[in-house]
Amino acid sequence: MGNVVINVGMKEILEMKSYYSMHLVDKLPPGSVFAAKTPSCMITAYKSGKVLFQGNASETEAGRWGGNPAPVSSKGKSAAKGDLPAGIGEMSVIGSDEVGTGDFFGPITVVAAYVKKEHIPLLKELGVRDSKDLNDEKIIEIAKVIKDVIPFSLMTLKNEKYNQVQQKGMSQGKMKAILHNQAILNVLGKISPEKPEAILIDQFVQAGTYFQHVKGQKEVAKENVYFSTKAEGIHLAVAAASILARYAFIQYIDKLSEAAGFKIPKGAGAQVDVAAAKLILSKGREVLPSYVKLHFANTEKAMAIVNKKR
Repeated sequence: MGNVVINVGMKEILEMKSYYSMHLVDKLPPGSVFAAKTPSCMITAYKSGKVLFQGNASETEAGRWGGNPAPVSSKGKSAAKGDLPAGIGEMSVIGSDEVGTGDFFGPITVVAAYVKKEHIPLLKELGVRDSKDLNDEKIIEIAKVIKDVIPFSLMTLKNEKYNQVQQKGMSQGKMKAILHNQAILNVLGKISPEKPEAILIDQFVQAGTYFQHVKGQKEVAKENVYFSTKAEGIHLAVAAASILARYAFIQYIDKLSEAAGFKIPKGAGAQVDVAAAKLILSKGREVLPSYVKLHFANTEKAMAIVNKKR
């Protein structure tokens, strides 16, 4: 029986929990976030960020999320190694973050934003902080101001394209890495010839794995790139990026709601199963690929609701 251990961020662990929701087990080992048992693999995710895959399909399942952890690349540094630059919170930094990865409805949205050190006091005054601590109304209010103050780039992976590449075997981790890299490159282009003192990515995978994911891209941002979990609390550039990404995601969900004819909920809980079932009953299952991430267990749950009503 094979064993594979990878290190990921809490965001990816929650995505895994949603992905394996049909296979979750009740009895959890100490310190774990979830455990799931598929016919060929046992998956256990821990609060430390380690995820253990055991079984004949351990390498295949781990590969969905980045595979075996590679050594930290010399082209990128992981905050887990304690090597963030001293005083990074007061530097001029490009920060990047994403939202929508754990949501059944809506796209993945990634934003990279450049915050110069002289703009930090203004952003603090505007209330910029981790978007998870802000309600939608506050996010919209702040985003409408900062979008005209700081250079940023928004990348949106719409559901149709997401489902296409996912069905071809691309992991969500690789999708996110490609989007982060492109958003950062776009911002570097906007501010050129000026250069940031650092680039800080809200960590969703090990640095080595991130650079493996973007290896095939035409250009890769790799100078002074750092990774950290909870990066929104390290530099306001990441917090600003998370707010702008959430703002774009809210706007997209509003458009989906308008197209559906009813309010689309966020997340991956029971309420989205009901909403998806309602969508299928009113418009047919064929519209799902443009609304949802099909591989989520919510698709099967929604179909079960539909079948009960028919």
